[in-house]
Amino acid sequence: MSAPLAAAISHVGRIRTENQDSGYTGAHLSFVADGMGGHAGGDVASAIVTRKVREADVEYESAEQAAQALADALRAGNEALQQAMLEHPELSGMGTTASGIIRVGDRLGVAHIGDSRIYRYRVGALEQLSTDHTFVQRLVDAGRITREEAEHHPRRNVVMRVLGNIETDPEIDTWVEDALPGDRYLVCSDGLSSYVDEDRIRAILEQRLDTPSTVQRLVNESLSRGAPDNVTVVVVDIDERRSSAVEPTTVGSAAAPISYEAVEPERTSLSLSQLLLHPRQARMQPAFEHFEPESEEFLQELLAEQRRMRRNRRISWSIGAVLAIALAVTLSAMFYSWTQDRFFVGVNDSGNVAIYQGIQQQIGPFVLATEIESTDIELAELTPFNQRSIEQTISAESLADAQAIVERLERSP
Repeated sequence: MSAPLAAAISHVGRIRTENQDSGYTGAHLSFVADGMGGHAGGDVASAIVTRKVREADVEYESAEQAAQALADALRAGNEALQQAMLEHPELSGMGTTASGIIRVGDRLGVAHIGDSRIYRYRVGALEQLSTDHTFVQRLVDAGRITREEAEHHPRRNVVMRVLGNIETDPEIDTWVEDALPGDRYLVCSDGLSSYVDEDRIRAILEQRLDTPSTVQRLVNESLSRGAPDNVTVVVVDIDERRSSAVEPTTVGSAAAPISYEAVEPERTSLSLSQLLLHPRQARMQPAFEHFEPESEEFLQELLAEQRRMRRNRRISWSIGAVLAIALAVTLSAMFYSWTQDRFFVGVNDSGNVAIYQGIQQQIGPFVLATEIESTDIELAELTPFNQRSIEQTISAESLADAQAIVERLERSP
């Protein structure tokens, strides 16, 4: 029996105690929802939306129709969240991301909101098809920061668009993609994308393991890196066979009965083994992801904060540079002062014995000795032993000591 063309796994992760992710894969639809961590009811939010969206797992005449149907299902899920919050005020503030694809022949209908991701692997290249609806992604798009800076930005967990919360009319991205035989589509929560870099994801997809094994390998990769967040992964392989051979599978919080009892935000701590085995992931453990409305006022506030952060960094760097320069100047002055307490006897450019103040060494173009007294003693007049000594220089503890050395040279035969 051949392996299925789509598979899904959801794991609670190494640190959290409850899974706020949900996932689904079926005959046509593959979907991931990530409940808002830190909000009461994140698991409820992703479960409600996933259960509503899986009703869209039917055949469509076109990919455009499928994308619209998926967006409509997400809006229906959003209305269900609003109703649940009315009936259970203790869950007020719950929200979820949502990302899904529906296959219609050799095309895909896509709908997306939030920061879960949709990737396509094609002929050795991995491409992120979805756009993160986050504050830092806006900064990247505007050229204010790089993608590398975004990974460590203190506001990287601020999501601007989600289902639920206060959004009564969420803006959902929809589009259509052409699917080619051999393509692999990955839909995942940020429990994978935040901790496994794209080069490693590409390498795993490139191994061409069967679909369930590929999904398990991706989840294991995140777990091996500490996986402080929930991890949900769905992979869809495109070939000539019909996708209806896939058995519908629901994973994560949507696979369990929904409990409307509010759960306080988890306060987790890192174990010693996690700190030792996964120090980088331990440092990367994010603050709970949270939602902020996509309002101009809030955006301007965050942009102002970004400018303040940048200004403060410049001030810190400037102060650090000034202090470093001041320290270097101070040490140089102290070193130069120390050299001026040293004397030695050597030979000058005229070939005569002379007394120098400083030390014999030279730093780059800087000479650390100055000739202060020249004598009438010619180097050629000295004995071979004294000539070698003068050429190699004779150190003196003081000017008087150097003058005494010169007097001894004058008396020598």
